Amino acid sequence: MNKLLLAAAVSTALTAGLTASALAVQAGDFFARVGVANVAPNESSDVVADTAELSIAGDTQLGLTLSYMLTDNWAVELLAATPFTHDVSVAGLGQVAEVTHLPPTLLAQYYFGDASTEFRPYVGAGVNYTVFFEEEGVGALDGTEVKVDNSFGYALQAGFDYKLNDQWSANAAVWYINIETDVHTAVGTVDTKINPTVAMLGLKYQF
Repeated sequence: MNKLLLAAAVSTALTAGLTASALAVQAGDFFARVGVANVAPNESSDVVADTAELSIAGDTQLGLTLSYMLTDNWAVELLAATPFTHDVSVAGLGQVAEVTHLPPTLLAQYYFGDASTEFRPYVGAGVNYTVFFEEEGVGALDGTEVKVDNSFGYALQAGFDYKLNDQWSANAAVWYINIETDVHTAVGTVDTKINPTVAMLGLKYQF
């Protein structure tokens, strides 16, 4: 009987340990997040018409991140997305351009709490390289060349995961990305700060 009880105790302990391990996000794990990402520019620029600055509309696309846990608390993450397209307007003139960009961002992240925590917040900091393409003049600039310089800057992040089962978690995250660029048009170059807030809601899958 004692041997049976001991065997049962060992079996229970091993099962609990394996279950905790399966639920944990820990050193050596890869995981991906996918969701809906919105880019909301906090723009400012040189004055381009009377007292008006450039106004840049937001856009929503599919967001994707891939992360690797270096330790039980530290990770690296790459942020990617389908291309974002923004309408650029000037008060009194309406829309004057359209521009598309991709914002790949590499971050170091710190995850709070224990690796098996059901609700786990995290913060991150890193670098962003924004690539602009398919620039097009419209309205007052229709038929003219518009060029936007690529941008290199810093990025800050905060988010959390909420565990749903062994492999899936709900996720919410927000980034502040430093994007400063020059917009070249037929009427001159405009120094522009976009500095968007990026918010994403989605799911995390642990490999």
